[in-house]
Parts: sequence; C-alpha cells; structure tokens
Amino acid sequence: MSDQPVLFSDPRVLRIPIRECGEPLVDVRTIEALRIDSRRADPAGHYVHIRLGVVDRLVAAQTRLPAGTHLLIVEGYRPGAIAPHNTGAAVALTLGTVEGFELWMGTAVNDIATPACHTDSDRIDPEARVNRELLGTAMRSGGFVNHPTEWWDWSYGDRYWAYVTGAAAARYGPITR
Repeated sequence: MSDQPVLFSDPRVLRIPIRECGEPLVDVRTIEALRIDSRRADPAGHYVHIRLGVVDRLVAAQTRLPAGTHLLIVEGYRPGAIAPHNTGAAVALTLGTVEGFELWMGTAVNDIATPACHTDSDRIDPEARVNRELLGTAMRSGGFVNHPTEWWDWSYGDRYWAYVTGAAAARYGPITR
C-alpha cells in the first residue's frame, strides 16, 4: 500500500456515483453555535454557505470541543472550485478561542507551501500536534473525513468522503447556481 495520499482528482474518487440528496446551502452566519473567520469573505457571502446536513454535523462536532474552544470556519462552498468545495460539503476550518484568537496549528490555514500542512506532519511542534488532534477528534466524531495534505480541510457527504468511508455513493454533488 502506498503512503501517498489519495487526491480529490484520483480516478477512484471520481468514479464514485453521486446520489444528490438536494439539501440546501445554509448561511453559516445564521448559526449561533458556529464562528466565521472573515479572511475569505466575499460580498456575495459564498464562502459562508454549507449544506444543511454538514452544518448539523459541524454543530455536533463543536459540542465535542472543550469549553472556550470553537470551530472557526474559514470557507465552505466555493463556486467554480474543484470538488469538494463546489458541493457545499467541504469546510476549511481551524480552532479558536471565545475571544477570537486562533489556536496554533503548525501552519496557517491554506498555507500549502510547506509539508507541515499535511495533517500528520512530523514538522510541527507539540502545541500544534495537540491542537490538530483536538480538531481531528471533534471532526471525526461528526462523521467528517480529512484530506491528509491539508489539516484544515474536512468534508462529509462528497465523493472523497464516500471513498474514504466506503460509502456506495456521495450525498452531495456540485452545486450549479
């Protein structure tokens, strides 16, 4: 078995059928339990929209975090992006405090220029390792899967999720609007 991560564009992932469930996108700014980071905000609010079932799972994951720690959502639905962000099923996020301070995760969100962005990188310090494990435990408890080349990238219900979990089909396909 290869140690290379399976990518979104892998033919094995792309062959997975989609059985679109039709859930709407939800503006996460309306969900009191979740926090939004403004770094990817756009006037149309695209990046703050996520499928309803994914939002429910994010809220559940949030409840698994210690008091004073919150999921900090950086982006969700990205129109025109490659899967899974074009499905509304993926979320880029990190951890933050109630006061709004981001916890150290070893790299910044979306910093793909360094191998330390890989979820299981051995190039991060103990504080970042603990924080990544905290994030991972909460997200997996909500049924999410992580893309191993980006510690911040998690999804539920898309083709990549179906591949990793062995589901027969994805629940969410690309959104065209």
